[in-house]
Amino acid sequence: MKILIIRFSSIGDIVITSPVIRCVRKKYPDAEIHFLTKKEHQSLVDSNPYINEVKLLKDSFWETVKDVRMQQYDLIIDLHKNIRTQLIKIFAGGKSISFNKINFEKWLMVNFKINRLPKIHLVDRYFDALKKLGIENDGEGLDYFIAKTDLETITNFDFTYDKYITWAIGAKQKTKQFPAHKIAEALLQPEFQEKIIVLIGGKEDMAKANKICTLVNSHRLFDLTGKLTIGQSAAMIQKSALLITNDTGMMHIGAALKKPTISIWGNTIPEFGMYPYYGSNNVQHEFVETDLKLSCRPCSKLGFEECPKEHFKCMNEIKTASLTQALLRFH
Repeated sequence: MKILIIRFSSIGDIVITSPVIRCVRKKYPDAEIHFLTKKEHQSLVDSNPYINEVKLLKDSFWETVKDVRMQQYDLIIDLHKNIRTQLIKIFAGGKSISFNKINFEKWLMVNFKINRLPKIHLVDRYFDALKKLGIENDGEGLDYFIAKTDLETITNFDFTYDKYITWAIGAKQKTKQFPAHKIAEALLQPEFQEKIIVLIGGKEDMAKANKICTLVNSHRLFDLTGKLTIGQSAAMIQKSALLITNDTGMMHIGAALKKPTISIWGNTIPEFGMYPYYGSNNVQHEFVETDLKLSCRPCSKLGFEECPKEHFKCMNEIKTASLTQALLRFH
């Protein structure tokens, strides 16, 4: 049997597909399983032992369609569900399956604050669709397989301390990012001052990290932004005692690594069904959000480069005490 699973982007969304990949392999142990994604996300699935081959979206979309058709898949599992994946399935022929993307419910929530969102995680919506194939959720949560080379590389950044906190300060959209001055404000609190904190993020987060380090000025604060790949960042998270993160890909990688997590939410909300997913594993997680009833939140299911209202209250009005109290609830 030959199976194609499709998810083009982004980091967190691809990590969230991992239980489906694992459970498809359990259902069809002898199948040839391919995964189609964008080239920039190849590293997220390259080390997955349940995948036989990673297929990459080509520069010419129609070349991708042609390649998929030539493969003659017995089953296509579409976990992206957009116009391009619809076209791929139409031209490929054969059997395919997708899931309920709840776009209308999200639209109602964003535009009219009418909450018709199902109280169910995206992973469980995937498995609801797969029930007709007899593919069931094994409850083991997400997977993320760290390459051996990434584990070896981070020894250069290893710490002599027993435990440290990894803080993922970035996100693709600015309205998902806890601001630098708010992070510094939290790190200056007594509850954080005795902790070892490691900042991670991409090159685009380096200026933000520099501002945080300048404001905090602590020998217990280490800036690794711009120095690590995604895999190396995952290895740092794996070795840490706790992850603090925005609603972003690193949050889902932390969940896949079964890491206790504090997640900070701005313009997006956990009710969209993209919060950390641990399956039946008992892992501690704390949500941090503003306690204000903002008429503008959520303003998007994804995020914006700037706050549409220009006040960014969803992040700026989060109380530092909310973070310190969340920290104190971890043992």
